[in-house]
Amino acid sequence: MSQIDRRSFLTVASAAVGTALFSQLSQAATDDFGGFTVGVQSYTFRNFNLEQMLKKTQALGLKYAEFYRGHIPTDSSPEKITAYKKLCQEYDITPIAFGVENFSKNHDKNKKLFDFAAALGVKHLSADPDFDSLDSLDKLVAEYKISIAIHPHGPAGGGKMHRWSDAEFIMKTVKSHHELIGTCLDTGHLIRSAQIGVKLDSATEVRTMGARNFGLHLKDHDNKRKTDVPYGDPTGVLDVVGVLKALKEVKFAGYISIEYEANADEPSPDVKKCIEYLKETVKKLG
Repeated sequence: MSQIDRRSFLTVASAAVGTALFSQLSQAATDDFGGFTVGVQSYTFRNFNLEQMLKKTQALGLKYAEFYRGHIPTDSSPEKITAYKKLCQEYDITPIAFGVENFSKNHDKNKKLFDFAAALGVKHLSADPDFDSLDSLDKLVAEYKISIAIHPHGPAGGGKMHRWSDAEFIMKTVKSHHELIGTCLDTGHLIRSAQIGVKLDSATEVRTMGARNFGLHLKDHDNKRKTDVPYGDPTGVLDVVGVLKALKEVKFAGYISIEYEANADEPSPDVKKCIEYLKETVKKLG
């Protein structure tokens, strides 16, 4: 081999080894959670800057993140996005989803969000779309192969539910639209709905969406104190086993974001409890 050939060979070989190693690490991270892809919703660390958020996520042993615009602005330049991705690589965190974002009937504005998502490398956009945006989104999910995961927000004030109230309503609305338009259900918001007399079972909601489950914000909530609590906390009501069984039944292949909205100044100890409980639960499921 010439010197140039040897250099080219070593470069390619090094890249191949790096890719194989990343694949093994990603698979190991997935295996920790029984085959589910589990990360953090970066809003959990909203009181910290991006690098601090990444450092805390790495310390928790998570490999994936669903980012929100407070950490990565949607109007970032290509150079900024490249820098953000490099920073994620330094902390071994893969951007898997982004949101929650609004979409309207303004197709050009929607397209800019998809361009941003594609540049960041995410596969899913958790969303709160206007009803008249769906025709635009049909075209964009088909073009970019990035899903729209509609995110219900539970009670919206005044004793009313959020406009995307539950899985039954969402499925009825999107069933005639592209198959990449579905949901990112939020178990915490589903639980909160009981505060206004609407009882929604998270596992049933998952089953209703079936193949249109693209993401899940997994959180438990204490309706009396109106605060998130770690999975397994005696004041919470989330049936983690039931939700995971439902996800397996519908052959869920999306992302699970651990989102924790309590203790914003230092959520890591509670998030750690969630991670440990989730790992133990998937072991019991087999």
